Amino acid sequence: MTRTEVRSTHSDSHLGHISFWLSERHNSGIVAAVQIFCIEHDIMTTGNLFIVAAPSGAGKTSLVKELLAADAGIQLSISYTTRAPRPGEVDGQHYHFVSRENFELMLERGDFLESAEVYGNYYGTSQPWIEASRKTGKDILLEIDWQGAAQVRKLIPEAISVFVLPPSVEALRQRLTGRGQDAEEVIQRRVAAAREDCSHVGEFDYVIINDDFTTAGQDLLAVVRTQRLRINAQLDRHSDLIASLT
Repeated sequence: MTRTEVRSTHSDSHLGHISFWLSERHNSGIVAAVQIFCIEHDIMTTGNLFIVAAPSGAGKTSLVKELLAADAGIQLSISYTTRAPRPGEVDGQHYHFVSRENFELMLERGDFLESAEVYGNYYGTSQPWIEASRKTGKDILLEIDWQGAAQVRKLIPEAISVFVLPPSVEALRQRLTGRGQDAEEVIQRRVAAAREDCSHVGEFDYVIINDDFTTAGQDLLAVVRTQRLRINAQLDRHSDLIASLT
């Protein structure tokens, strides 16, 4: 597997600067101060970018589906790929299916926030689409691996990353075994690869243990809602209310 990094103009999180700015301008009005700061730094109404990663067998895809069903305010980024569609897959819904030539042209233009070549097929996340969507205030979710997450964090440091873990090695093994009638050697390779993925858990902002699916789903939803309650988001979203109360 190889990955290609691209440039980005995204800035770091401004929360610390906002806190300092407010402390310096408290007397002039908290809401007005934040509004001016956000305009000056072009962060007004920018949506959150969430990353969800996990080893194979941890239940990431099921949790993401549960989150999207529970919260209409977040949208899943649809990746581009050069592999052929599988039975039942719909272009633009599961993936954007493109030729290798078109993908490489997009790669040269710097269109991908992160990209990978896996088993001879390219996969990539559209940077222009994510930028445009976040500017409308929409929260976006990326379902990618830890390597893609590392790329995204370098380019968009304010991205919120979540890693999903299985409750135990045995549970992981059972989930991987339950996917089919694979040989023991294949299962062992999958478990080893999954444990290697788990070694990167410390690189993420939040960790969810998927022991009980309902609880894990609630935890993932809580992460999303917590980010929306941060001071800069709330002052932007409810400026009129806060102005009337202060």
